[in-house]
Amino acid sequence: MRLFVFGCGYSAGAFVTRLAPDLVLGVTTRSPEKAASLAARGLKPFVFDGERPGEGIDAALERATHLLVSAAPGEAGDPVLRQYRDRLLHAMPALAWIGYLSTVGVYGDHGGAWVDEETPLRPVSQRSVERVAAEADWSQLAAARNVPLAILRLSGIYGPGRNAFVNLREGRAKRLAKPGQVFNRIHVEDIAGALAHLAGEGLGGVFNVTDDEPAPPQDVVELAARLVGAPLPPLVNYDEASLSPMQRSFYGENKRVSNAKIRASGYTFIYPSYRDALPSLTGDYRNSSSPNIS
Repeated sequence: MRLFVFGCGYSAGAFVTRLAPDLVLGVTTRSPEKAASLAARGLKPFVFDGERPGEGIDAALERATHLLVSAAPGEAGDPVLRQYRDRLLHAMPALAWIGYLSTVGVYGDHGGAWVDEETPLRPVSQRSVERVAAEADWSQLAAARNVPLAILRLSGIYGPGRNAFVNLREGRAKRLAKPGQVFNRIHVEDIAGALAHLAGEGLGGVFNVTDDEPAPPQDVVELAARLVGAPLPPLVNYDEASLSPMQRSFYGENKRVSNAKIRASGYTFIYPSYRDALPSLTGDYRNSSSPNIS
């Protein structure tokens, strides 16, 4: 494997951390400051903001066998394809696998019913509409190159530095009462594990990378509080809660997401549910400098 990563944030960074440095040809970030922190971790960072090609990226891509894309699309489309479509099509002779990190938001709202990879897409939010378009564009490119494309549809991401304990510590945890509302979640280490599995096996297709237990969000907060003896935030009716537009858009979608396909491919989850994962994260409640993979 010779990997190049577009968008080395929380999820992609967890995967890169698993790899020997000589397997990673380069990673991109949007800012010079973040590039410096990535370099301090022994990585080869390139600054890429999506508006223009990044210096040095062409040469790195020419050697890559594996490509991971974790850069979000926008109204103008996918930033990587805008700047590098021709190079991806014609100037990456060794390319053998592409991974694309997407979201279960592409399914939209299903009133709490189960969805899987065959469920028709009906995105609600603009960002999910853009993800559907990006998935289609990457599928078209992978077909033209005749290389496997693994699209990982991720549910709510948590892990070290990003979890209910941090929210409790900082006073941001909420218990909202919205009858019937459930969400799936995924620990960042299972995103990394699924990527390692799919890339290692050279598997393509669409995979829901999500836990076994869709659950009401207040259940997660309540378990976290019990584990560290923290006071429970008050239970607030959803209709009366003060939420940002993005938070409210999340609550506008209600579904249970199946992970049967990724399991059938041979992947075994490290943390099948939040109940398995939260005990390993309790240190974040007391440690204000808790790790935040990025």
